[in-house]
Order: sequence, then structure tokens, then C-alpha cells
Amino acid sequence: MTLVSNPVLDELDRSIVHALHIDGRASFSRIASVLGVSDQTVARRYRRLRSAGSLRVIGLPNARRLGWVEWFVRVQVTPDAAVPVADALARRPDTSWVCLTSGGTQICCVTRVRSSHERDALLLGQLPRTPRVTGVTAHCLLRVFAGGPSGWHGRADSLTPEQVSALAPEPPGERQGRVALQDGDERILAALARDGRTTYPDLSKATGWSEMTAKRRLAQLRRCGALFFDVDIDPLLLGAETLAILWLTVDPARMRSTAEAIAAHPEVPFAAATTGPTNLLVFAACRDVDSLYDFLERGIGNLPGIRQLESAPVIRNSKRVGETQAPGSQ
Repeated sequence: MTLVSNPVLDELDRSIVHALHIDGRASFSRIASVLGVSDQTVARRYRRLRSAGSLRVIGLPNARRLGWVEWFVRVQVTPDAAVPVADALARRPDTSWVCLTSGGTQICCVTRVRSSHERDALLLGQLPRTPRVTGVTAHCLLRVFAGGPSGWHGRADSLTPEQVSALAPEPPGERQGRVALQDGDERILAALARDGRTTYPDLSKATGWSEMTAKRRLAQLRRCGALFFDVDIDPLLLGAETLAILWLTVDPARMRSTAEAIAAHPEVPFAAATTGPTNLLVFAACRDVDSLYDFLERGIGNLPGIRQLESAPVIRNSKRVGETQAPGSQ
């Protein structure tokens, strides 16, 4: 599907997006210093995009570090139920990438579950019993190669290596075992899922902690890899008017090399190995249908080990990443 065209970002806007991709909590003054512009210019550009609902920075839990499991869910519905069911899924804090495909009768989404009880409640209870839902299939995400903590490389191509180095935050420390959430962590994660740039005074109000405690705990969660910051941006602003979901069947021995090669393409905001009849899930964001064809033929078609490919255009996005939230931010 080709979406209605919007103006794309100019070079400064793309540089700000790239800077936020590197560190979503970087101050406007720090970004401005690296880009060689004023603090006011960076703040004004960011707020314009944020207030339009085109760009958000969000803080998200790293499911793997917390011992949670992510599932890719395909929900078949009758045409009259597609939008209400998709929007209901989008309102859940544990979902992302909620969209309609296949003529408006299939909803696709990624959901995070913390336990088998949560999984069964959604996949075996709530969804199958929803009126006008005609089928549900779910496949476990085994390994994410693009998206999540690694981000989308296609939105991060404007800064020089020196600028990237100047903005890069302290990397997470050595990872040993799962991270256990402490009292109050749920509240700080909920606040950051709504707005990753929430101020420390606002985090203090949300958690009941002092500002210093909130700042210290955010840094701890980030350092241990349990929390990461993502940039939720309208693909249209990057010139991507055609969105599609791809399901690939890849020879298991070539899975890693194929997934890494696909994830390196700027057209790929998300790629993951999954369980199920196909074993590699890819979201593609291309300039137009001709570019999608070229990506399928040249970007994927020449890779060894791919035995089968299924594709479906995205006809409506209900949610990309993070929580749905009214515009307005710092």
C-alpha cells in the first residue's frame, strides 16, 4: 500500500532524530553543541515534531534482560471489527507494531508477556473470545536482529562518526543473568513509556521518589540493559510511503547470516527469528512500491538460504512502538 505523502524531514531534523537515536535522553544543549546550532533551534524542531505526533522518544523495557518473552501475533477478524480490535490492542502497554494487513481482515502485533499466565490469558483467553475474531496464531520471537534495543538504522544516517561518538551514552555493563525489577520500577517504566524525555521532577512525582533517587534508578536500569530508549517516528517523514510485513523461510544453518544481512538494510526497522511455519519476520519501510520490489529482488532475493517468502502490505498503523499518548513533551 502507498500512503498519502507527507513532507520529509530536512537535514537538520534528520540529524536531531539521529542524535536521539543514539541517546534519547541527551539534553537539547548537548545535541545543539554537537550539531553546531543553538539550543533553542533543537528544542523548537523537536517540539514541533512532537506536538504533531510525528516523533516521540520512549523508554522501553528490554524483555530479554527481564526474563519476559515477546510474541508476534496474527489476528484474523471480520472487516467490521478490524479497526476496533486493532485500536484495543494498541491501547495495551505490552504491545507494539500494531497494524492492519491483507485487505483489513488481519491484525499483526508484537506483544511482551512476563509469564505463561499472561501469555495464556491473552492468546488463549481474551483474543479468541473477542467478538468477530475468527482466528489467532502466535509465534515466539527467538532473536531480534533489528529494532528493539538495536533500533532502526534507516533513521540514523545523518551524523559523522565523530558526532556519534560525542553523543554516545555510557554502554550497558557486562550482562549477567536476569534483572529483577524493584519496588517503584513499574511506575518509572510506565512514565518513560509515555515520554522517554520526562523530566526528573515529573519522574519524582510519578514514582514518589526524590529526584536524585529517580535519576539514579533510571541510570541503573539503563546501565544493566533493562531499559533502552527508542525513537518512534512516522516513516513518512523519512520518505517511506510503502510499508510491508514479510515472512521468510530460511535454511536454519543460514539463519544468522541471512537475518544480519537483512537487518543491515536501511529499509528494515524490525527483523526477528521466530517459531512457526516461517522462521524470519521482517518489517520493511520503502519509498514506494517500486522500491519495495527492488528490495525484495535485490536486497533479499539474492541472499542464499531463503526458500520461501510471504509478504503483506500494511494498510493502517494503529501503533508503532511504546504507549499511545497525547502529544506534548519537554
